[in-house]
Amino acid sequence: MKLALLLTVTALTAFSQLRDNRDKQLTCDENRSSSRPRFCKVSEQTVPSQARWSIDAGNNGGVTVRGWSGRETLVRTKVEAWSDSDSAASLLAGQVHVDVTPGQVRASGPQTQGKSGWGVSFEVFVPHATDLNLQARNGGIHLSDVRGRLEFRTTNGGIHVDRVAGQVNGSTTNGGVHVNLSGGRWEGGPVRLSTTNGGVHLALPADTNAQVRASTTNGGVNSDFPLPNFERNHRPSQFEFNIGNGGPLIDISTTNGGVHIKRL
Repeated sequence: MKLALLLTVTALTAFSQLRDNRDKQLTCDENRSSSRPRFCKVSEQTVPSQARWSIDAGNNGGVTVRGWSGRETLVRTKVEAWSDSDSAASLLAGQVHVDVTPGQVRASGPQTQGKSGWGVSFEVFVPHATDLNLQARNGGIHLSDVRGRLEFRTTNGGIHVDRVAGQVNGSTTNGGVHVNLSGGRWEGGPVRLSTTNGGVHLALPADTNAQVRASTTNGGVNSDFPLPNFERNHRPSQFEFNIGNGGPLIDISTTNGGVHIKRL
């Protein structure tokens, strides 16, 4: 009984720092900069939760996953299509398919040419303890308040990670990386995040116990924490330091972009 109580208290401590997200933010009012005829529809469905979700937005669209205290998973989908006329855009949107099966969410649709195209974005609410595999190609990835094995990648889009725990591995080719671990003490395994073209921004509480490794090839370095061998006229492309007593590894890197480490 003492062991069970200890495990329960430990779990509650880890999850108490994760927020219970309830606000739905995905709408058709976003990104309406183009005057091209456009069709847009947002739908949602509640499905049984799974220990692991794989989510693929397809060629155009982003993925947002937020943790909550609900026992089920809420999948919100925005389907967009654009073409030469309203009717053509609506017809194209009808050919886009979103498949939601146990453990998997996937968007697919027809090949397009010229001024026509389509995209699907997801906003998914999952229980805090969920493993994730997220993919996008032309769209960003936003992840918050989830603990587990978290893997994600995109080609053209930024990465935003807030208050997560577990083992984190993510990358983008063209886009910035923003990591905010303001939830408190880091819980879990290593964090590895990288980009090729974009800056890296890492925000950490002053009392964090972690090992930080960061690198840039073409970019400056700015840190609120003291860095080893960091002189006024010498900015190393790679550096490593401990915050507090050290701990799990936080490894961030970019090729063309600066590295910014902020003390919260």
